[in-house]
Amino acid sequence: MKICFVQHEPFVGPGYYMTWAHQRKYDTQIVDCHRETPAPDLEQHFDMLVVLGGPQNPHTTLAECSHFNAAAERKTIQAFIASGRVVVGVCLGAQLIGEALGIQYEHSPEKEEGAVPVYLTEQGLLDPVLKDFQDGACLGEWHNDMMGVNSQTPVLAKSDGCPRQIVRYGTLVYGLQCHMELTPPDYQLLIEEMGTDVSHYQQYRYVQSAEQIRHIDCAAMNSNLAHFLDRLVGRYYQENK
Repeated sequence: MKICFVQHEPFVGPGYYMTWAHQRKYDTQIVDCHRETPAPDLEQHFDMLVVLGGPQNPHTTLAECSHFNAAAERKTIQAFIASGRVVVGVCLGAQLIGEALGIQYEHSPEKEEGAVPVYLTEQGLLDPVLKDFQDGACLGEWHNDMMGVNSQTPVLAKSDGCPRQIVRYGTLVYGLQCHMELTPPDYQLLIEEMGTDVSHYQQYRYVQSAEQIRHIDCAAMNSNLAHFLDRLVGRYYQENK
């Protein structure tokens, strides 16, 4: 298994995705958008594309952020999907998957930062990739927006503050608004770079203080991610026998 990560910012890294990949001795490569632009021909060299999060949104222009080329990322995502590869998007990455499929992202009803309980929908309970998912576990969050959906993209999980936490865009293509990859060091980077303060978490129902975030137990969310990825990889190999 060869995995390509698209990373938009140094403070929003692969986190537990990389731990999971190294434990299984998978080959990994990070495309750092500060240094290079993701290209469609990447699909010739990798089995899986993981598009990570970032403070941008899918409509952020090059004039607004010179290292974020949304059009190039959409083309790269389209190439991986067309070739039957695994594609996972996280937060911004999930929104970019939707946009690559012609489905516009939207603003989330609530801002979420920290960790919140996430629950499987009826369709999520039936999805074999989520068979080992710990329903109701607190999963990492750090977003204002959410991925788009249409009648062909079932919502598999939701939280009280955001109705789209996990979306299936195809048998091997999933969007995760939640950040199951976060570990304590990842949270600390987010706090240092993006901040969270008293006025912030008092204003928003689902935004936690820096002190609360530092005490989040990441074990359940990381375990959920590992089970999800293992089943997704299994499906990929099953379809490519």
